Amino acid sequence: MRALKVCLLTSLLAVAPLPAQESGELAKIKEQELEQIRARISALKQSMDASAAARDRLTSELQDAEIAIAEKRSRVKELEKERRFSAKRKDELDSKLAAREAELDEESAKLAAQVRAAHMSGRQEKIKLLLNQRDPATLGRLMAYYGYLNDYRADNIETVTAQIRELAELRTRIAAEEARIAELASAWYAELTTLNAAQEKRQQLLVSLRARIGAEGQEISRLAAQEKDLARLIAELTSILSDYPITSESPFSEHKGRLTWPVAGRLVHDFGQPRVGGGMKWNGVVLAAPRGIEVRSVYHGRVVFADWLAGTGLLIIVDHGEGYMTLYGYNETLLKNAGDWVAPGDVIATVGVSGGQSQPGLYFEIRRETTAVNPRQWITRRPGG
Repeated sequence: MRALKVCLLTSLLAVAPLPAQESGELAKIKEQELEQIRARISALKQSMDASAAARDRLTSELQDAEIAIAEKRSRVKELEKERRFSAKRKDELDSKLAAREAELDEESAKLAAQVRAAHMSGRQEKIKLLLNQRDPATLGRLMAYYGYLNDYRADNIETVTAQIRELAELRTRIAAEEARIAELASAWYAELTTLNAAQEKRQQLLVSLRARIGAEGQEISRLAAQEKDLARLIAELTSILSDYPITSESPFSEHKGRLTWPVAGRLVHDFGQPRVGGGMKWNGVVLAAPRGIEVRSVYHGRVVFADWLAGTGLLIIVDHGEGYMTLYGYNETLLKNAGDWVAPGDVIATVGVSGGQSQPGLYFEIRRETTAVNPRQWITRRPGG
């Protein structure tokens, strides 16, 4: 019997939930692991930036310019959102003010009618009432009614006074909201001016870069170097993430042919299509889409890279487990950071022209380990379909 009790106790301890302290320690360990991932990816990016800068100064300057543009665009959008919210709040306060003014007019009219009635009856109303009434019962009722009337009049006065105070407060809040809107507008114009200057600088860099590239052979050499950088990034990320695998009840591989495109766009470059005179091929697809529209994750996963890379510009890479990754490039802004978890349909970026592109669009790629696979075999549905 003692042996049986020991076995039962051991079984209960084995299935018992972790204490809160141990659970917190486990979360702390996970956060430390996440920081380690970020640190290793950051070190990798710095190494790649140094190599790219040594190889090509103009591309390094283009990176700085496009990152600055992305930051300014994000700030401009944030200011626009804040300004719209303030304007909506001001409209609500204006409507509330108008309603309160109407209520004040109504209460003031009632109070004015009572004042006129009191004036018509002359001064010393109670004394006159006492002198004019001989029946004590009638006099008692009239005095009670008179008391009620006075109480009602006092309530009206308090209501009007409170409404006047509320109107003053509303006007103060409206004035503050108007000042806030003016401040946001000023900041918005300042950010927009800086953004325009950054865009002009980018355009000058693109002209210089294209003039330097010139011949087709140099273009092929540049694309080859960029493809080498991307391959190195994928290989290094695969190595880093091998210690932190993603597990899912519904693996990415089981959804082949059933995923949704990250944007609604027109296909302008297809997987396997030749690039620059047939020297290289596209490892993904390019979808033309309006600048600024939302880019969505195609499946569950963890963002493992969110930064600028030569050739793909502002790039987000999502790890889906089983060695599968999806890549989203040419973005205008990045809305997720390395380490963030995403679900299918989550907005992760906005369409742009980064990476030196001349037309807005999205570069999309799927990799299995270090090998690019055809996205059209995996994704069949348009966004919203």
